[in-house]
Parts: sequence; C-alpha cells; structure tokens
Amino acid sequence: MEPEYQPPSTATPLASHAEPVLSSPTANLVPLEPTPAEEPYHGLRWIFIGSQGLRAGWSVVVFFVLLRYLTEGIGTVLFSAHLIGGSADDFSPVPVFFGEAGGLLALLIAIAIVGFLEGRRIPAYNLTGLRRPQHFLFGLAAGFVGLSALVGTLAAGGWLHFGPVALTGSAVFRFGLLWGCIFLVGACYEEGMCRCFLLFTLTRGINYWWALAACAYLCARLAMRHHLGGNAWGVYAAILIGLIPCFILYQKAAQRSGFWCAAWVTSAYFGYMHVSNPGETWIGIFAAAFIGFVFCVSVRLTGSAWWAIGCHAGWDWAETYFYGTADSGLTPQGCYLTSTPAGNPLWSGGAVGPEGSLLVLGAILFLLALVLVYSRLSARGTPTAA
Repeated sequence: MEPEYQPPSTATPLASHAEPVLSSPTANLVPLEPTPAEEPYHGLRWIFIGSQGLRAGWSVVVFFVLLRYLTEGIGTVLFSAHLIGGSADDFSPVPVFFGEAGGLLALLIAIAIVGFLEGRRIPAYNLTGLRRPQHFLFGLAAGFVGLSALVGTLAAGGWLHFGPVALTGSAVFRFGLLWGCIFLVGACYEEGMCRCFLLFTLTRGINYWWALAACAYLCARLAMRHHLGGNAWGVYAAILIGLIPCFILYQKAAQRSGFWCAAWVTSAYFGYMHVSNPGETWIGIFAAAFIGFVFCVSVRLTGSAWWAIGCHAGWDWAETYFYGTADSGLTPQGCYLTSTPAGNPLWSGGAVGPEGSLLVLGAILFLLALVLVYSRLSARGTPTAA
C-alpha cells in the first residue's frame, strides 16, 4: 500500500470488575436516525440540515470537493518548488516524503473545514478514546510482524530470495528514520481519510441502501475506466462479499448495522484508491480492501483509529525499507535488505511484491486474529467504572 499522493498532473480525486470500560468507537457520534418528532420539516433546509447538523452525505461531498482542489493546489506548489517530481514511478524517499506531507496537509485542511461546518474538531473523527499511544504502538508492532510472517512464508516456500544488505553504517538509521516518517505520514493520510473521516461520517448517516448505492457508484466508475483492465475485479469481489452480511444486519435492524455498512463502503473505497497504482493486480486490490476491513474492525474494538494507523505504518515500513520488496509494483530506493521474487507470480506476487501473492490473504487474517487477541488483553487492563 504505497503512497497515494500524485503529482498535480495526475491528481483526482460495563461496569463491573469483570467487564472493562472501553471507549466506544462511536463515542463521538450522535444517534444515526432521528425520529420525526426530533426533526420537523423545514422546507429546503431539511434537505441539507438534520437534527445532527449538516447531513452526512453533504459532508462527504464537501469533503471530496475540498480535498481534490486542495490536493491540486498544494501539489502544484510542491511541483513548482521541485520538491516532488512529475513521475508517479519515482519511489525515492525525498519526493515521496513531500508528496505524502502535501497530501496529509490537504486532508487535514479539508477535514478541519468540514468539521467547522459540523461543529466538530479533527480528533472527533475516530481519534479519541482510551490508551491511544498503546494502541498505536501495538498496531505498529502488529504491522511489522504481519508483513514479516508473509515474507518469511514466501522465503520458506522459495518464492522470495534475499540478496546482500544494501545499507551499512549511519545510512541504516538515516534511511530507516526517513522511511519511517514517510510511512507514518502516509498511514495518517490513508487512515485519516478512510477510517477516521469517512468511517465516522458514514456511520452517523448511512443505511444498507445508501451503502449499496455508494458501492454501485464505485463499480460504475471502475467500469468506465477501461484502461485499468482486470484490476478492478479486486474491488468488485470486496463489494460482493459484503453484500449479503450487510443486508442481513439491516434486515435484523442490528444496533451496529450503520457501522458495518460504513465499513463495507470504506473498505471497498480503500481498494478503489489503489486501482490506479502502477503494477497492481486484482489480488493486491482485494488485499487492500480486505485489510481496510480489518482496520475498521480495529476501530470497533479499540475505540479509535490509532491501532490501524500504527499497523498501516509498520506494514509499509517493513515491506519497503526493511525487507526491500516491491510495493504495489514500485521498487523502493534506500532500503535495508534486498530481495527478488521467484516462481509463480500467483504465489510470489511477482513484480507487484508480497501484496500481489495469494498468501497475503493469510497474513491479513493473521492481523485480524492479532487485533482480536489484543483487544481482549487490552480490555482486561482497562480501569473499571465506578
């Protein structure tokens, strides 16, 4: 899951001793569906404003409009200052860092403006809750361990061969720190968009039919982009898998159906974000959507997006810098180890890297198991309510 920011020419769009008190992932949310008594009809104002303020759909529209133009504007400035290049294939640390920093700045401004319209501050979007530093650090470790398990399996099966160490001396720490900053900023950008703003906002105003419409829109967009070939099937598969479970939750009027519908849409969108990455395959796209869902689960279990941010950064740092494997088809520069895929690309991932291997699905299931175990252990240490 490499950086998503592109140059301006390509930018687009319990309270008992046995039950620990956890911060709810929707602690900052207001009720999903106001009753008619709470929301009287006020003419055209009703279309835009509900009892919770600006309706979620309009918040999302305003957010994406702002993000697009802010990204293009900041990207133009960075390009003019020669801080980013004109090629999306340049995967060297300096231009990638400024590209990621520019994307994160645009995202924060867009969220701040929408938050102002909604009467919220940025931390309200799934960034509050208990034990935030702990969640982040354990997520960081989980991401590194999960990617290492995948790379170790590939090496044991003969699908990945390691070469000599590429860095020595102070360069090991210099490039390690630089890539660490890059992937932390990149994780904040992607998780800030999908697991913070979009997951929070859609949860407060979505139902199954709106979620289905959003997924249909993504499918239509992909169908019109014929040059993307079969990679889009990764998004289609993610959407189809979520279709029935979300409908069942909706039919049962489950309390958290809004959250899971939002998780469905944002996970599909996370896969959609990666379709235009150079060298991607449908397996890598589906893996992006799948790990996006695991990150949504982590928000539900830990009460914030900090575990997801840490896991995202740890995974990418291990993949790109530490093991030196390709990332979504891009070859990193300034990595610690060197490696080469071997054998059938279906298992090795080929030029795409480990994320293009079918074995990545097992690694993502491993991450899901880790967050489930971690949330249980974390709950045992949470102070009880008075």
